[in-house]
Parts: sequence; structure tokens; C-alpha cells
Amino acid sequence: MKLVRSAAAALSVLIGCATSALAFPDRPVTVLVPWAAGGGADTVTRYVAAALEQELGVPVNVVNRTGGGGLTGHTAIANAAPDGYTLGVASPEIAFYKALGLGDFTPDSLDLFSRVALLPAGVTVKADSPWMSLDDVLREVKSKPKGTFTSSGTGTGGSWHLALGGLLKAAGMEADRVRWVPSQGGAPALQDLAAGGLTMFTGSPAEAKAMLDAGRVRTVAIMSEERSPSLPNVPTLKESKVDWTYQNWFALVAPKGVPADRRAKLTEAAKRAMARPEVQDGLKARGIQPVWDEPGVFPDFLKGFVSRGEAVLVDLGLAKK
Repeated sequence: MKLVRSAAAALSVLIGCATSALAFPDRPVTVLVPWAAGGGADTVTRYVAAALEQELGVPVNVVNRTGGGGLTGHTAIANAAPDGYTLGVASPEIAFYKALGLGDFTPDSLDLFSRVALLPAGVTVKADSPWMSLDDVLREVKSKPKGTFTSSGTGTGGSWHLALGGLLKAAGMEADRVRWVPSQGGAPALQDLAAGGLTMFTGSPAEAKAMLDAGRVRTVAIMSEERSPSLPNVPTLKESKVDWTYQNWFALVAPKGVPADRRAKLTEAAKRAMARPEVQDGLKARGIQPVWDEPGVFPDFLKGFVSRGEAVLVDLGLAKK
């Protein structure tokens, strides 16, 4: 009789686990964004979340958790319960927190699913700026004392700061010649630019689309290999003989330890979501390249990305190791 009861109990547990797996998800899923609403990460996440909601059949809520140059939100993702109900969209800053001396947070702190979007950096100025080209910008920056001009778009040592530092170095100047003003993302930085509080914005022109369309700002160069289809009149850096490119990315991630069956279900749903026309067309119309990596591609990509970025941090005098 005891053996029968034990077998029945074991069968009950197995049935319960199977039912749980089949039912997942049976309540809303949250996607944490470490950057402010209206910026590039937020824009990408809302496209992905809307499509993921269709694939999972439950609400997918986007929550912005800002602060600490993205560290607050990324830490919140890593510390969330690994039950599959909390996901996150990570940015390149996860690769450099340790090098910046901000703690032991690294890409290994998260479960990396795939990149979902690529955004080349650019150089954007206020609409009434006298600078009509990248050459105008570089000539003026080189002729004035170090720190005369300012830029922003992320925290110190963040992705758009690296984009600027690499650009200046490639143009034959000190990487820190333009003073960096930390911000909680592209949206607040662009507001400061339009208000006259900043000289330039070195984030993605995709983040500036609304202001570009409204004639409040002007992008004079893009840091990609080729011109963007959404901004065909904006030249690349290489057209101005500056050998530097910088492409930001955002990636779908989760806290480590999500059960394998749930992770597999989330991965397949996200892959299908990224393939939906509304995601592909919506992101491309904003100058954002949608992407979904095959297994193993994203971790391999990160190795080269970290090496290149840390070299710029050294040039900026920010590397702590």
C-alpha cells in the first residue's frame, strides 16, 4: 500500500509539472528596460513586446527601470525570479560595467537569448546649428579648447560615449576632447540638445526620428559601413575619411536559471515574434535593423565587441583594469 501511495504521489508530481509546462505562461510577462521611455531601447522593446504578446497569448508589459547608467535596470533583470515571467532587453553597457569599476556585473550575469536590433550611432546637432556636415563639426571641435563642446545619450562609458570616443580618436583627436554629459538614455539627451543644453548627440539617428521629422535636429553623419535606407542623404563617417564605425545593439535576456522547458518556449515565441511583418517593417522604417541570432552567435559576437570597446575606454581614461 505504501508503494502504491508513493507511486501515486510521484505520478501526481509529474502530471503537475507537465501541466505547468503546458500552461506556461498563464499570467502576464514583464519585460524590463534599463533606459528611459522614448529612447532606442524602449522603442525596440515595445515593438518586440507587442509581437511577443501575440505569440504567447498573455499580456506582455514593458517596464522602464532607469538609473546608474543602465546598471539599475540590468541588475533588476538579473535579480528577478527565474520563472520565465520576467525578461529584459539589455544594451552593450553590460559588457563594460566591470571595466568601468561599477561592480562585477558582466554578460555572464544574464541568460543571453539573442540580439533583437542593431542601431548605428550618428552625429546629430540642433537644427539651427551652423554645422552642416561632419567636417564642420570636426573642424570646430579641433579648433577649440578641450571640453568646449558637449555630447550625451547614455551614462559615462556607455555605448554612445564609446561611439563618440572612437570617432574623435579616428579623427586624430583625444578621445575625450568633447565633454560627456551622462544621461538616462537617448530621449532625455535629445530633449537637452533641442533646448540648447548640448552641442551634439552621438546616439542613433533612429532615436532622433521624431525630432528629425519635426525639423528640431539634424543628423550630419552616421557611423555605419553604408548609408541608412531611412536616411539616404546622411553620409557615413568613411565618406569624410574617418575610419570608424559603431553599431549599438539590444538583446533579449532573462535572469539565469529559467527552467529549460520555459526558456525553450520563450525562445521560440520570441523568434516568431521577431519574424512578424509588423516588427520587421516597423523597426526598419525607423532605421533600426531587426535581427535574431542562431544559437551561439551572440556570445561569440560579444568577445570581439568587448575587446574593441575596452580599447576605447582606455583611450577615454575610464578603464579600471
